[in-house]
Amino acid sequence: MIFDPILLIITIVFAGIGFLVSARLKNKFNHYSQTRLSSGLTGKDVAERMLKQYGIFDVTVKSVDGFLSDHYNPADKTINLSPAVYSGVNIAAAAVAAHECGHAVQHNTAYTWLTMRSKMVPVVQFASMAATWISLGLAFLAYMNPGLTNTMLLLFIIIQSVITLFSIITLPVEVDASKRALVWLEDSRIANYNEVDDAKDALKWAAYTYFVNALASIATLLYYIMRFTGNNRED
Repeated sequence: MIFDPILLIITIVFAGIGFLVSARLKNKFNHYSQTRLSSGLTGKDVAERMLKQYGIFDVTVKSVDGFLSDHYNPADKTINLSPAVYSGVNIAAAAVAAHECGHAVQHNTAYTWLTMRSKMVPVVQFASMAATWISLGLAFLAYMNPGLTNTMLLLFIIIQSVITLFSIITLPVEVDASKRALVWLEDSRIANYNEVDDAKDALKWAAYTYFVNALASIATLLYYIMRFTGNNRED
């Protein structure tokens, strides 16, 4: 069977780490939301000014529901900011808004990693959805016919490989967007030295969430591979 104590432990460990990192990120965001930005600009202002300075005029800045739901959508060229970021006049709002603009700059300059990531999105969405149904269907078949266990594991390896590759590619995309954001915040003097340092701290914890996801995905993939090769040796 694909579900066993080792896989359960991997899931619990990384879920725990992910929870702690996410909690720390929310704490950092709330903390820096209390520090007013010296320039007096809202997140929306920061985003629009950064886009303008990079000569990007076909991207729209919008407000969307949710907390830390901020994202850049390359399909319709929109920067979607949560209410706290869109209207916020603080370091956290400026950091997040500039980070999402960093993705828009990546898109505008055909940044390789972002291009690869965007092309993989439909495949990963299908793989993630298929994983659930395949796990249920093949787990049943493997129970009824143990000879199908290796087939089940091989399919999971293929699916998990796609998901893992996507999570790895996401890392340079997110790190680069943060770097672009911090450089611009300092060069444009939207934020002073201390504010840029605080923004760096906030974005650092956001990046950690992606690192944890990537490590969890890699660990799961290695587990499936070890199970598959171990079963083949036994055969």
